[in-house]
Amino acid sequence: MHNLQAASRDRVAKAASDILARLRANGPRVHCITNTVAQNFTANALLAVGCVPSMTLSPEEIDPFVAGAQGLLVNLGTFDGERRKATEIAIAAAARHKIAWVLDPVFVDRAPQRAAFARELITRRPNVVRLNHSEFSALSGKAPSREAAMEYARINRIVVALSGKTDLVTDGERVMTISSGDPLMAKVTAMGCTGSALIAACLAVETDVFPASAAALMVIGVAGELAAEKSSGPGSLAVAIIDALYNLDGPTLIARAKVG
Repeated sequence: MHNLQAASRDRVAKAASDILARLRANGPRVHCITNTVAQNFTANALLAVGCVPSMTLSPEEIDPFVAGAQGLLVNLGTFDGERRKATEIAIAAAARHKIAWVLDPVFVDRAPQRAAFARELITRRPNVVRLNHSEFSALSGKAPSREAAMEYARINRIVVALSGKTDLVTDGERVMTISSGDPLMAKVTAMGCTGSALIAACLAVETDVFPASAAALMVIGVAGELAAEKSSGPGSLAVAIIDALYNLDGPTLIARAKVG
């Protein structure tokens, strides 16, 4: 049994390594509708793994920007009128051009109108919804658990990437846990938003949404561990994690990935 588990872990980690290599080789464009506090960090993280980020919200521009991208992130963090209008245009463009997209329903547990809008967006079939435990409860009406996440993924025909001390990824049939990361990451703003953007990036080079989502969370988790080893606090971690993403290679990702 131990050997079977080790073999499965190695397959998963090698798949993530392959996806990271394709990111660096292909340099996909990823358009991000994200909150104001996350834009700079998210853009630098995407650049560090080889992607080309864009962030425009202009109603006059966002359609061609999304049409020319290979992945889209919709993050509800600072969700003003401009972002809501941009989201509508962007999702329509993604549907028209068959571009994979990720929904990050930030703080839906704090604002009923935001939660209602997020539920509406989920009916428009994002490929992935990445959220934390409180956000999952607000949208699903259930306590977060392996079984609840799998059921929610099946019902909505999406991949759920549920973040926490241990991340969980499921498409309703397959399920994986990822324990890579460091507690200091929770002290840096935009870390979750960046994880969602990396999922969108991985979707740009991998058509199977489940391993693409898992790979992104492995990448950000392992980079966070490496950065924490060189950091004295959240300020230095924020810089070190960009360097760690830039320098991360396949063998390191395989060696350090904690999946189950």
